[in-house]
Amino acid sequence: MDFHHVSVLLGESVEALNVRPDGIYLDGTLGGAGHSYEIASRLTTGLLIGVDRDPKALAAAKERLAPFADHVKLVHGNFRDLDRILDELNIPATDGMLFDLGVSSPQLDEAERGFSYMADAPLDMRMDQSGGLSAYEVVNTWPQEELKRILYTFGEERYAPLIAAAIVRRREEKPIETTLELVDVIRGAMPQKALREKQHPAKRTFQAIRIAVNDELAAVDEMTQKAIARLRPGGRLAVITFHSLEDRIVKNAMAQAAKGCTCPPEFPVCVCGKTPQVRLISKKPIVSGPEELEQNPRARSAKLRVAEKL
Repeated sequence: MDFHHVSVLLGESVEALNVRPDGIYLDGTLGGAGHSYEIASRLTTGLLIGVDRDPKALAAAKERLAPFADHVKLVHGNFRDLDRILDELNIPATDGMLFDLGVSSPQLDEAERGFSYMADAPLDMRMDQSGGLSAYEVVNTWPQEELKRILYTFGEERYAPLIAAAIVRRREEKPIETTLELVDVIRGAMPQKALREKQHPAKRTFQAIRIAVNDELAAVDEMTQKAIARLRPGGRLAVITFHSLEDRIVKNAMAQAAKGCTCPPEFPVCVCGKTPQVRLISKKPIVSGPEELEQNPRARSAKLRVAEKL
């Protein structure tokens, strides 16, 4: 099974979970099972639940985790549905959950998936190719204002109005069908000074479309709230993010859960009655060291945040 993914912050994230041999853990972004392998290898009577939207990832993980088959349960699903997943397994709470929110290397490297702006492929970008919205539909059917909004919001693309307008002009002539056709439109819309920047001109637009296709930010928000609720006391939540939009959601959710009270600052006493649910393991995110960055440049933007259930 050709699905090789280098897990980011592998040692740090598994260490952060404080894995107990008899514990129940959930890896909500199974991918190539790098993190899951390390978790499963530490279990004796415990259980690891591995969840992924990508059937290819699940098939590869099944092979890689075969030595620990008695302690592993694989589920095809979206981590935003972790309540339903745990309910169907009759598991009220877990001892730890890990979420690596990056796009896996095989998804980026397999041109036919349509995630990469470096190789020509059909516009797809679905993490689960069995159904749902594709990048082709977003690019060719969404109104110009909506395209501009997602480029601003999800890609933080300052040339969003120019790019959205260029997409609409091109698709009026004929549909934009491939990744490199879209890259050509993006390049043509941007000023020369932007094309001279170190970052690839299509990076932010592709990120924005991918997030829209997979509804990633809403899923992260739902996941964070549900995960905290489904941890046992002492259980850890570890989340690895790769861009500021995801990291902000995770950081704020953990901070709010650690604070508890939601009363306005001017209130002399608390009237909401909410108490802290977690404690933050570190106030600043954990990042990759020089050795990992040298071996895996994709780790450069990774941030790990950890919280422990009270």
